[in-house]
Order: sequence, then C-alpha cells, then structure tokens
Amino acid sequence: MLTISLEKAGKQYNHTWIFSELSAEFQTNTATAILGSNGSGKSTLLQVISSAIMPSSGNLKYNMNGQEVRPEHAFRLMSIAAPYIELIEDFTLTEMVCFHRRMKPLIRNMSTPEFIRASYLSENADKAIKHFSSGMKQRVRLALAILSDTPALLLDEPVTNLDRTGIDWFRELIEKNSSNRIVVISSNSIADEFDFCKQQIRMEDYKKISTAEQLPIYL
Repeated sequence: MLTISLEKAGKQYNHTWIFSELSAEFQTNTATAILGSNGSGKSTLLQVISSAIMPSSGNLKYNMNGQEVRPEHAFRLMSIAAPYIELIEDFTLTEMVCFHRRMKPLIRNMSTPEFIRASYLSENADKAIKHFSSGMKQRVRLALAILSDTPALLLDEPVTNLDRTGIDWFRELIEKNSSNRIVVISSNSIADEFDFCKQQIRMEDYKKISTAEQLPIYL
C-alpha cells in the first residue's frame, strides 16, 4: 500500500508561485483529478508528486507498506505518461517495449507481443516510432505507463491527440488496470480524462500573489 502526502506544498520559479499551501493525500485504490486551465500548474504539480522536481516549500512524503521512501527513490514506484515525454523514435515499437521492460516490468508478467496487442498496434510492431502518427505515439506513451507494474500511475492530459476510438481504448485500459494503485490525472476539464476520479484538486484554489505583483506601482 502506497501513500503520497503533500503538506502545505508550493512550487516557485523566480518570483512566481505556480501553486502554494497545497495539502493532499493520495492513497492506493484512489483516483484523483488535477483540474485547471492551461498554465495553471497542473503539470508542475504532477511532476512534484512524481518526485521529478521538489517543492519549494512544504513537505512531500512517500510511505510504502508502513516504511518511508526517500524522494530520490520514489521514481521506482511511479509510471507517468505525458505528451511532452519523448519516445526513442529510432526504435521500432517492439524495441521500445523491450527497452522499457528492462527498467520497469509490465503487469501480470505481460510479454512484449501481449503488450503490443493490448495497444492495438500489432500491424506496427516493426515500424520505427518516428513514422507513427501523433495519436499512435500517445497510445504508446499511455500503454507504457498504464501497463507498467507500479503502485502509482500519473497521467498528464491523457487523451491528447487521441480520436474517439483512441479515447474509448484509453478508458477501457485504465478501467482494467487501475485497481490497487494510486491514479492521478491532470486535465483541462475534459470529462473523458477524469470523470471516474472520486477526488479533485483545482489549481485555482492554490494560487499566491507573486512578489513582483505585490510591489507598489509608482506613477
């Protein structure tokens, strides 16, 4: 059982606070949506939760089966998909999956051919990823994250570049593979991405006036 805790956490770049005073707890078998407009800090918060970046204020803690996990080791517990995460484009899909499996095993000891079938990309198994469409690349990113055997699953705007068929595939895949995990999804309030989440964090609730905005204006 994994628990991720944020206590009055904030992230600041230069004089601008992306978010501040944010307290939340994420537990196994819960799904949480991070909601907000573009530039509201959704991706930044997701990266803080994943330990890719550390908060500027407050505390971030990980607890696995009653034992504290140091943030620098927390990446082993996470799988993440985001449109900005680059795939190795010179690899074929088969090579990409085999490479990924060296770092993180797949759920249920899934084989590479099984993974490719689950992604509905069997006809493209030997095609270089650089020749994939944007929707196919997003499908690969999502499948690599969702089908990794990790207790935490973080998805940043998961339906980006997906058509209706792709969205239906995503919903089926996440429904079948979200039990016994923490699921956190950032969204621009697109219902297909998050309407199954029982908890919500709205980024607009954690805004702080920057130091520059607090300075007096002299005319």
